Parts: sequence; C-alpha cells; structure tokens
Amino acid sequence: MAPVLSVQGASKRYDSGFEALKSVDLEIEKGEIFALLGPNGAGKTTLISIICGLVNLTEGKITVGGHDIVRDHRKARSMIGLVPQELTTDQFEKVYDTVSFSRGLFGKPANPAHIERVLKDLTLWDKRDNQLRTLSGGMKRRVMIAKALSHEPEVLFLDEPTAGVDVELRRDMWEVVRGLREAGVTIILTTHYLEEAEEMADRIGVISRGELVLVEEKTELMRKLGQKRLTLLLTEPIERVPEALAEYGLQLSEDGSELVYTYDTRAERTGITSLMTDLRDADIRFRDLYTEQSSLEEIFVNLVRERQ
Repeated sequence: MAPVLSVQGASKRYDSGFEALKSVDLEIEKGEIFALLGPNGAGKTTLISIICGLVNLTEGKITVGGHDIVRDHRKARSMIGLVPQELTTDQFEKVYDTVSFSRGLFGKPANPAHIERVLKDLTLWDKRDNQLRTLSGGMKRRVMIAKALSHEPEVLFLDEPTAGVDVELRRDMWEVVRGLREAGVTIILTTHYLEEAEEMADRIGVISRGELVLVEEKTELMRKLGQKRLTLLLTEPIERVPEALAEYGLQLSEDGSELVYTYDTRAERTGITSLMTDLRDADIRFRDLYTEQSSLEEIFVNLVRERQ
C-alpha cells in the first residue's frame, strides 16, 4: 500500500543561507499516529508548514495521497487538516459557525450532519451556540481540532495539541486522538510532552538542526536505545560503594539504602550475574530488587545530545 504522505529529499533554505531542513525523507502510512520530536528550532514546524502549503519547498518532492503539494496543491491541501500551536480564532464567533465556515473555505458544500458529528465527537455539541471567548483553553483547543476536521481530511497535523492544557484535559485529548485514528484519520503530531508521544504514537521521528535523525517504531526504539536500571534495596545501609565494585558505576542513594545499576539492554551481557557475585563477596546484602526501563524522554535527550 502506498504511503498517505511521502517526503523525499525535502530541503528548505532561506535567502540568509540558513538551512531549516536538510534533505528529509519520510513516509507515513494511512491510519498511523506519528510523533515528530525535536527541540525548539529543530525544523518541526517548518516541515509541517511546507507540507500544508504555508512555506515553499526549496528542494525535494512531497505528496499527500499521491498528490504533489506543488503541482496539485489544491487536492493535496484538501486532504490535510492542520491544528496550529497558537489559538487563532475570532473570540466573538460561535462554535458551530466557526467550524461550518472552515468547511466552506475548502469549497465543501454545507453538511450539518458532519459538523454535528464532529462537535459531538469532541464533546462540543452542548457548546455549539457559545462564543469562543466563553470557552476554557481546553475547549478552544477542541474547537481548533473541529475546524481542522470540518472538511473531512485524511491526514491531520497536530502542532503541540495539548500545550497549555491541564493533565486531565490532556488525557481527554489523547482519547480524542485515538478515536480519530480509529475513524481512519492519519495523525502526525509534534509535542514537547514526551509522555504524550510515548502514550499515543505508533512511530516516532526525531529531528535536530533540520535533519531527521531517526524514525523508528516506538517499541523498537525503546528496545534499541533504552537502558534498564536495576535497583537493589539493601538490608543494611552503607556509607559508600566499595572500590571492588567501581567498574559497575553503581549509584548510591543519599541515605545509603539503595544501589542502582544501569545497563544497556542491547549488550550481549548485562553484567548482572557478576555484579551479584561481587556484591556477595563484598558482604553487601539486599532484601529486594526491581528493574525500570528508561523513558522516552531520556532516550530523546541522549539522541539530541549526540547530534550537538
């Protein structure tokens, strides 16, 4: 099956010589949730803006649903919904009216049934006659999504979809996004909340200084690049780590009651067996132990640090 979005050698250079994107290659399959991660200024918004027709491409080729974004820009753009990071709405407009108007901008005929369905799916139907200025930040964000869905796009871009939204509403938004995917919408999101990417994404791309550093399935990424920590709860606190155990790089908790051993999940040998033997020889006993997988945030920070 052909990808719904194909980016081939996409580059963007400004007159000043600054290269915001450097030969980016990316394919997104229909129905997946793809998270694009990167620090501020990495090129995330530039890439989205080019795909959505807001910024011109310098080199390369991009197609959406097989339609070239330059040669066939109207059809390509009609397949895309964009929820920008900034809330840009007329505060005195009513919810129903602003969503309906957005549909008309794409030349779509009026479809009250579709607008009603979108508003209900986003828990906005009861607010349909409210002016936008009366809504909370979370509700305004939902209106932005409703506007982006008004013309029935196949690909939805969410640029920092839960920025400024509290934790409870953020989780509600995650459910909304999952529901959209189940309805067949392909979703590409950028986020600073790595928990968000870890929770929702099927695949993750990391962009740094205009280069797409890595694209990987989330579970495979965490398997390849993740580290595990083995925490030992000691029977008796110790004051310091014995010299005989220095090679393991153990971390001792402030109260001396825990030892933490970090190991690479990709290594042929974890070193745990020899650690246990050396702990016994050093007369250090433990009453319990547990392991933790490194989080996506730690993986991301390490990846970006390597590229700097």
